[in-house]
Amino acid sequence: MARKIDTVAGRDALAAIRAAQDADATPARADLATAVRYLLQLLDEKAPGNSVEVRVPPFGAVQVVQGPRHTRGTPPNVVEMDATTWIAVATGSEPWAVAAASGRVSASGIRADLADLLPLRP
Repeated sequence: MARKIDTVAGRDALAAIRAAQDADATPARADLATAVRYLLQLLDEKAPGNSVEVRVPPFGAVQVVQGPRHTRGTPPNVVEMDATTWIAVATGSEPWAVAAASGRVSASGIRADLADLLPLRP
């Protein structure tokens, strides 16, 4: 990840997203971007490594989990989802298994199951 997200900024973005969702409004794009990057940062801190690439387009991606290092081309272990799904599974408002079973999470590779790492506790 390029720029570290301040804890306060990350928590403020998550609070703004919750408030928007509670009001049945669309969260601000800037709040989504900050929250996604903050949660990816927390995942990287919790499970450092290079064997799984977690992608949340267009806001960010991070390589995590100890194991074989990936250096070129498409990684063998990839997890991809939209921002709303990532925030839900990362904060625990939706279980990983439910999001994955619904098809909102694309996960390939033997290390691509993040159930043991989530939810994060921001």
